[in-house]
Amino acid sequence: MEEDLVQNMEDEDDEDEDERVFEWDAGDEEDADFDWLQEEQEEAFASRASPAERSGHIAVTDGCCMFVWGGYKNADAEATEFTDLYLPKNEIWIYNMETGRWRMKRSEGEVPNSMSGSCGSSVDGVLYVFGGHQARGNTNTVYRLPLRATVLRWEKMRGLTGLAPTCKDKLGCWVHRNRLVYFGGYGYIAQPGHRGTFELDENSFMGNHAGRGWNNHIHILDLDTSSWSQPITKGTAPTPRAAHACATIGNRGFVFGGRYMDHRLNDLHCINLDTWEWSEMCVPQHGPVGRSWHSLTPVSPDHLFLFGGFTTDRETLSDAWLYCVSTNEWRPFDHEHTDRPRLWHTACLGADGEVFVFGGCANNLLSHQQAAHSNELLVFTVQPKSLVRLCTDVAVQHRKQLEHMWDVLPKALLHRLQQRTMGDS
Repeated sequence: MEEDLVQNMEDEDDEDEDERVFEWDAGDEEDADFDWLQEEQEEAFASRASPAERSGHIAVTDGCCMFVWGGYKNADAEATEFTDLYLPKNEIWIYNMETGRWRMKRSEGEVPNSMSGSCGSSVDGVLYVFGGHQARGNTNTVYRLPLRATVLRWEKMRGLTGLAPTCKDKLGCWVHRNRLVYFGGYGYIAQPGHRGTFELDENSFMGNHAGRGWNNHIHILDLDTSSWSQPITKGTAPTPRAAHACATIGNRGFVFGGRYMDHRLNDLHCINLDTWEWSEMCVPQHGPVGRSWHSLTPVSPDHLFLFGGFTTDRETLSDAWLYCVSTNEWRPFDHEHTDRPRLWHTACLGADGEVFVFGGCANNLLSHQQAAHSNELLVFTVQPKSLVRLCTDVAVQHRKQLEHMWDVLPKALLHRLQQRTMGDS
């Protein structure tokens, strides 16, 4: 579904995968065919009660809701000329983590092109989307979408000063002090002036494509001044990479794994987002195997939750790990979803210590078999539930016996119970 579908999915570029490469040239008739196919299926998507299966999408949280946008799926069987299909660009799927229900809202305004591999972040109720891969290649445009408005209206951010990042996808982001700090990714050749290392992927020239590669650049988007900048870092920076995972705890940004050249990494690095000093966390004991297309989620001021991914041996993973920052230790996390491997999924932390993993692919995305994209929601309880959550769970479970007493509850609790039971028989 990418301009060079597999070649750009994770920066995958092996010669035996070129059979799945599609070329999209500006003004080519194939572009119109692709757009037609996408628009034709939007009505079918809109009638769904839950999102379509997908990989390469973004998901962020605001309040008790998780917002999902973008990504791609397998095209319908009758669309023999297309292997994959971008999801409708104006659909925002919203999952209420309290009620467990999905709903879809159509967005308007300066809607971004349908993409995969974009980087999404939520700051004060606003979704910011940077980069990604669309039908004509990578982009470095920034869009914002206020999530709390009655009408979801996209805005393209204009007038940004400073040196913008190169056009790329599969990068990571840290959020700190109203700044979006982007790291790494796979994209076009960096022009002079960018601090950091760019490693050209020699195979990216196949099929007359523009050269691309991996980088370890850091670019800061200051939301207060609408300006780009690059910090002067100290310490040893991680190698260039893409399809890695980033997480923020306090003023520290963590990055784990990703792909660089032919290797999928298992190194963990940390950067101080005030002093810009890098540190490699040399974990003494055995930890997670090297991987890309995984998720890394902060679940407490001292813990990171790692799930899934894709190994150098092209195994799709279902393992989960907890990293303790204060003790510098990884430990396996037991869970009930070991039979549900995922790569290129999303993971969001809910208010009650739960991680919500949505979508992704359950098999080898780079093989010649059909990708097993998912629309399943996996829930991991990584922290003890609050007393309020435990009590509301019991009240909902025993609704028939207890509902006649709910009216005496405080309004906030009553509303929470009503939301959770809305639509139940």
